[in-house]
Amino acid sequence: MLALQRVFVVGGIFSQSPQCASHFVRHFSVCPVLRSPKRHSPYSSVDTERYSSLVKSVMSSRVSSQTPTTLQEEDEHIYGPIVKAQTTTRSEVREPKITHPFLSSDWTLGTEEPESGPPTRVVLNRGKFLAPSVTRILQQTLSQEQTFYLERWKRRMIAELGEEGFKEYSQNLFRQGKLFHSALEDVLTLGVTWKDRNPSETSEYAPEVQGYMKSISHILEDVSAVRAIESTVHHDTLNYLGIVDCVARYRGVLCVIDWKTSDKPKPSLSNTYDNPLQVAAYAGALNVDGNYKYQVENGLIVVAYKDGSPAHAHQLHSELMLEYWKMWLMRLEKFREQRSSHTSNMI
Repeated sequence: MLALQRVFVVGGIFSQSPQCASHFVRHFSVCPVLRSPKRHSPYSSVDTERYSSLVKSVMSSRVSSQTPTTLQEEDEHIYGPIVKAQTTTRSEVREPKITHPFLSSDWTLGTEEPESGPPTRVVLNRGKFLAPSVTRILQQTLSQEQTFYLERWKRRMIAELGEEGFKEYSQNLFRQGKLFHSALEDVLTLGVTWKDRNPSETSEYAPEVQGYMKSISHILEDVSAVRAIESTVHHDTLNYLGIVDCVARYRGVLCVIDWKTSDKPKPSLSNTYDNPLQVAAYAGALNVDGNYKYQVENGLIVVAYKDGSPAHAHQLHSELMLEYWKMWLMRLEKFREQRSSHTSNMI
């Protein structure tokens, strides 16, 4: 009997097992799997709205960034990598239909405000800003594949912890995230660098965040000239808003800084999920927001670890920020199309 073969569809391209591949061209009908009816993708059956709160917790700057980004890698470890067939078709480079500059054309060097003084903190006023948040836009424009992995991750966690256990786990992540950002706020508003601080003046942090603070201690030594903390940014032209964790100089370069926490190592930028798009979106909004008299071209994502191991700092230089800015514009475009389609269906 012929062994049942698996066929994967990756990016619209068939990938076959070696047994089938050898007969594919000359004996197309030899592979029994290829004659089977087309099955629906498991991604298409996922209820995106049902998992919006889960995605929000993943993307929120205040919540532990313990995302299921490594699930596909775990699959490959267990089942082996998916073999992609060679193709001569050149993939098209996607570009946003509506472009918008990342930097403000109205900004000049003479308008830049001095770096002295307390950090800016623009409080979110929902009555004033009738615009969707960056987090909401990203969570509602996930691909079917991303949503599928989020669903499976949640099911696995519930299987291990139970419904109540998973709920408690999520609440603990949220609480730890708030405590971590609160501790960071205390440090960054003092106006001195971490290495210049008097140890006797260091406040006693909650036990839940002591590991995180130890983890980022070497990063804080290179952070100076803090210009904004937990401050709202609004892009009035593209109509979205967000709350920036921090704007400061890292090793002399002005950056939008996003602080994340994790129990698992995230040594590369690809491990940070949609966070680079988030940072680019914040920077793009800040650059046109009249509350900030300066421009930011660079970003930094810092991943702190609960066990105190050294945090990873992922720098986004100006060229890379422009690439993520384009990707953000496409997600924003997708969000608008979905909302427009939803409105049309209700009429």
